[in-house]
Amino acid sequence: MRPDASSRQLRNIVILLVAVAIGVFAFKVLALGFPLRVKPGAESWDVEAKIVLAARGQPVKVVLRLPSDSAAFVVHDEAFISHNFGLTINTSGGNRQALWSVRKASGQQILYYRAVVRQLPIAASRREPAPSVPEQPGFSEAKLAAAQSLIKAAQARSADLETFVPQLLRRLHDRQDGRARVLLGSNPTARKRADIAARLLTLAGHPTAIVHGLLLKQQERDAAPVEWLRVQDGKGWQWFNARSGAMGQPRNFLPWWSGADPLVTVSGAGRVKTSLALIRTEETALGGATERGRRIAPRLFALSLFSLPIDMQLVYRVILVVPIGVFVLVLLRNLVGLKTFGTFMPVLIALAFRQTELVWGLVLFSVLVALGLLARFYLERLKLLLVPRLAAVLIIVVLLMAAMSVVSHLWGLPQGLSVALFPMVILTMTIERMSIVWEERGAGEAIQEGAGSLAAASLAYLVMNLPWLQHLVFVFPELLLLVLAAVMLMGRYSGYRLSELYRFKALSKDGR
Repeated sequence: MRPDASSRQLRNIVILLVAVAIGVFAFKVLALGFPLRVKPGAESWDVEAKIVLAARGQPVKVVLRLPSDSAAFVVHDEAFISHNFGLTINTSGGNRQALWSVRKASGQQILYYRAVVRQLPIAASRREPAPSVPEQPGFSEAKLAAAQSLIKAAQARSADLETFVPQLLRRLHDRQDGRARVLLGSNPTARKRADIAARLLTLAGHPTAIVHGLLLKQQERDAAPVEWLRVQDGKGWQWFNARSGAMGQPRNFLPWWSGADPLVTVSGAGRVKTSLALIRTEETALGGATERGRRIAPRLFALSLFSLPIDMQLVYRVILVVPIGVFVLVLLRNLVGLKTFGTFMPVLIALAFRQTELVWGLVLFSVLVALGLLARFYLERLKLLLVPRLAAVLIIVVLLMAAMSVVSHLWGLPQGLSVALFPMVILTMTIERMSIVWEERGAGEAIQEGAGSLAAASLAYLVMNLPWLQHLVFVFPELLLLVLAAVMLMGRYSGYRLSELYRFKALSKDGR
């Protein structure tokens, strides 16, 4: 193909990409009213429960406990998504619950529950209704003696309910306490400890109910329920953290269900997996825009990211900023002339920085690469073939990551545990590439490229973490077509890079 023909073709493709991006973007903004920036409104969260099970060709019944309106939260816009299942909503044991049932089902079945949870202003908070509490703690004779002894020991070191509950929980978490082992068994879980704590408090004259719920965060793909205890103190009901014993209910705690029952119970199926996801939605304008999108252009809306399950929306909130990081890398390499190891390694490292935070990410990455280099130089002396050598370096990297996590935990540095988030294969290839450059072009060149990689990863991390940019690429993913057009245009750039202008400065006539 002649150069002029390829240039025209590239120009036409770029014009088409820009036209499509601007057209879809303008339709969303002008016709549907999608906001260009984050507009805070009433605090609310989209929550989703996903149940995956393997049916066995027989009747299946699934019970999901549902959240109810509480003192600080209102649950509305509930939706139940299933295939060929009947649905009944009822109340049992003080909990609302959804009952899915089908006469016969085979293979994998997926059920969804979605709702919008709105937090009430403090002034509008309502009085929390009294929970239902079992009348009898239900201990056997052997366990009753251990329970009474544990209660007496906690009462002896406490003055009131606020100090009694933490003392009791501390003893339940003591693995050396034989009474706790009798009550909890050999493999206690957080839910089992909360259940035993509630029964002990009830036995001690303080009726107690377990409340399971979620700590509402900005977003969480696999949220884990936490347990709180509501304890009667003679005057009212007090909230206690079921693990630490801290008194008081946090503002962001959403009560979901109460009692010792699990979130989901299933009969007639196996391999049940339940996951909870949540995402904060402060954008009232965006909520209105999505509703208009459903009415005005239902087919177009069905193809949008907002039609996906919440857990997948959270995945794409991360994936869609990757092209932005790649664009930053293209700028740094093609226009600035920054040297890096690999083409996309800095972007993948930048993704890991989202969890480790920038400073700790730089420290952990540098330490891992340095230790891996030492191991790689030793392996070079053994004259191994390429593939076995790479496999050996990968195994060493995994062991180093595990060792760093253990050491960080022992030293009380929780940030060190996030080293497991680094991509192992990318680390292995970085170490291999850096060692080759070290041997062929010297330590200075290897360190320079390593520093360039960290600089590119840091800049990509800072750009990818801009809230307004994350909002734009998720709400308007068509804007990535503009990024694609820009990258394609830069693919034809053959001029000087900024680093080359500085490098060849001495060859200029005036020395400038």
